[in-house]
Amino acid sequence: MRFMDIVKEYLINSTFHGVKFIADDSYHATERIFWIVCVIISWVGSAFLIDASLEAFQTSAISFVVETSYRDWNTRFPSIVVCEMRNMERIQAIADKLWGEDHDFAMEEVLNEIGYFRGESYHTVNECAGADMAENCFFDNFTAYAALVRSTCMDTLEDCYWNDKPFDCCRYFQPMETELGLCYAVNSLQTSAKHPLRLNMVSNKHTGPGRLSITVLTEAYVYTIGEEEVPNLITPKSDVLLVDHYIAYKRQISIKDIENDPEAKQVSVSQRKCRFPDENNLNVHRYYSYSACSVQCRKDKQLKICNCTSHLMPNTDPNIKCNMSGLICLNDHYEDLTIVIPKWSVGRKGVVCDCLPSCTEVDIGIVHDSRESIFDSDRRYSTIEIQLSALPTERYKRNVVRGRLDLVVSVGGTTGLFVGASLLSFVEIFYYFTIRPYGTRYLANVRQGNIRPGKIVAPYKTESN
Repeated sequence: MRFMDIVKEYLINSTFHGVKFIADDSYHATERIFWIVCVIISWVGSAFLIDASLEAFQTSAISFVVETSYRDWNTRFPSIVVCEMRNMERIQAIADKLWGEDHDFAMEEVLNEIGYFRGESYHTVNECAGADMAENCFFDNFTAYAALVRSTCMDTLEDCYWNDKPFDCCRYFQPMETELGLCYAVNSLQTSAKHPLRLNMVSNKHTGPGRLSITVLTEAYVYTIGEEEVPNLITPKSDVLLVDHYIAYKRQISIKDIENDPEAKQVSVSQRKCRFPDENNLNVHRYYSYSACSVQCRKDKQLKICNCTSHLMPNTDPNIKCNMSGLICLNDHYEDLTIVIPKWSVGRKGVVCDCLPSCTEVDIGIVHDSRESIFDSDRRYSTIEIQLSALPTERYKRNVVRGRLDLVVSVGGTTGLFVGASLLSFVEIFYYFTIRPYGTRYLANVRQGNIRPGKIVAPYKTESN
């Protein structure tokens, strides 16, 4: 059987609508032209609708709604992170131990900058990079000096309470490596512990609004952030309490969670425009978040400009941490490395970080802040109380409105409506042009006695053996 005969037979018997009227020679030419036009219009219309379905699947697969069925919600308290801001008494003690009591006091400022590095190193560059260098300058291994300076958890926190029930501060406030140095965090995914202990910090209609109270023994930054977020150089000031001695701080917050449809993880990252914490593509922190991504962004920019990274950069090979020349480079390019600018900003100093938000981030609002003076002649400390102002009555819900099944149904319905096609219609094409020619040729040769049953012959040959 010739190839063109097979094509004609397929078209006449095809399940695609209108095709048989085009292939059948018994119909008038006018009728065949009419059906050609109809078939073309149907196929073009089908293509346009399928393209629209694909576009909607790619760009509008997710919708946000606000839920108010709050009576049965369990609301997790945000992560509280305490990062020491400075400790001059400890710095003086370390300096006395390193260089003796008669050391150059400018080196204490150098230790302060190294231990609590925030992108600038004015005193370090001035004392240890000029022609008249201080006697006790050190030029590398800054991470070790920072570890000497930073206070332990026992020297940072005490007297911790959740809803007026005491708990062991340093058992649940676990170490967290950040670009600001070593911090201590409760209710966070990003701590250094392999199997972190989690305090049951849940608020609902049975417990009422949660309240956390801690006593801080040093000057510190206290961050109120989501459990996947990390403190960093660009954390909004509204999320940070600057804690000094002899002050009692009280902060009331509101929380709006994001609830995700279970099918949201099946939708691609580009479609939902966010990442779940376990969809991590970073190397500075174990879980993804917008803040962790911005840290990664600055690390990459530091490597690009200075060929090294900050000595406090988490999860970084010591071989690529900056020595003194690298620290000078970071200081010289401070604005280029710490200011985040949008990609469309031209001519401004800064770093462009194309980071997606986390799919589970929470909206934390400050309702009220207050502070009172306290004084204790025996010791220096401050108290912090952070509580929910009220149980949340709203939360966001990310719903999948166009999943993969919806796309299959849409495409299948469109092809069925316009061209009468189904999955088996495309199987017919494969069958007619692969399997059927062998079968037809084989039966013809068996009937003519040209071959014995069971012999395989090639298709599309003449009837002569």
